Amino acid sequence: MREPRAVPAWWGGRVRSLLFDVGLAGVVAWLGVQNSDLTAAEVGGALVTFAGLVVRRRFPLVAVAAAVVGMALDPYLVPILVAVYSTAARYGPTVRTWVGSAVALGAVQVVVWTNENDRWDPAQLITIVFIALPVVAGLWTFQRQTLLAALRDRAEQAERERDLLAERAVAAERRRIAGEMHDVVAHRVSVIALQAGGLTLTSDDEHVGEVAEVIRTNSTAALNELRDVLRVLRDDADAPPPRHSPALDGVGDLVEEFRSAGAEVDLVLPDAVPETSDVVGRAAYRVVQEALTNAGKHAPGAPVTVTVAASDDDVAIEVANRPAGAARTEVTGSGYGLVGMRERVALAGGTVRSGPTDGGGYLVSARFPR
Repeated sequence: MREPRAVPAWWGGRVRSLLFDVGLAGVVAWLGVQNSDLTAAEVGGALVTFAGLVVRRRFPLVAVAAAVVGMALDPYLVPILVAVYSTAARYGPTVRTWVGSAVALGAVQVVVWTNENDRWDPAQLITIVFIALPVVAGLWTFQRQTLLAALRDRAEQAERERDLLAERAVAAERRRIAGEMHDVVAHRVSVIALQAGGLTLTSDDEHVGEVAEVIRTNSTAALNELRDVLRVLRDDADAPPPRHSPALDGVGDLVEEFRSAGAEVDLVLPDAVPETSDVVGRAAYRVVQEALTNAGKHAPGAPVTVTVAASDDDVAIEVANRPAGAARTEVTGSGYGLVGMRERVALAGGTVRSGPTDGGGYLVSARFPR
């Protein structure tokens, strides 16, 4: 439902246009009576002229008729010129413009003829020029407005086409990335899962079998999550929904996965897992996941503590690890983990800080609005 405008659409909803037309009509009507003794006919002609010129934008032919009536009551040519200009400016080179111009010219001829004691002089044809000038000016205004509207439409169309091309380029790039991920990453992870499964079945060492089973389980989970990522990249509406969207209630399972891989992780959760939006829950889950992964890379074997705290206003996540032992074997990372974490937290409306602690460990702390 459209909101009501303070100014009718006749003036484009603009107060300045309304004020301009009222002022113009008032000045034209006032000039017609200022140099003569006011009579009832002159006052009536001025009022009719004023009313017609006020609505000249929306009803220019009404303005022509009002100017003709006003001129019959008080011979004054300026209103008819303004009305003819308004007609040509609104309708352009159409029948209505020519009819309005012809009526105006006929009225002017009659007035001039009457004032010349009912004698017609060929020199009176000069009045055609007085009518033609505002008509030409109005036609120029009409063409200019038409050109500006066409240029505006072309600019809007070009902008829409640019946005469409950008969307197509983004979609094509996403499909290309999805194809690369499927062909490279999915293949490699599938091989790891198959080899770990084979090792689980054939190994005589119970510990090796358990480790192989952990590798197989995590590889299978990685494939499932990779399929969800590929579905998002391809924007496939017909694909089945993801099996599980990461959230705060999945932090416990995430910690158990790291424990099963041999990490020493303590988890501190409130009695009731705080309820958050999907965006906040997913971002908090990824913060814990990235922090635990970094702890395993850069401080293998060091105890890690994951703390989740909630208040009425926000949710706080802290992942702290102690210094690595003497037999430290650091895994080289890509360097994008912390950058991606900050971007994800910022998109969720939260804040994050990370850095070494006084004891030589490392702390990742994030806070999200509830």
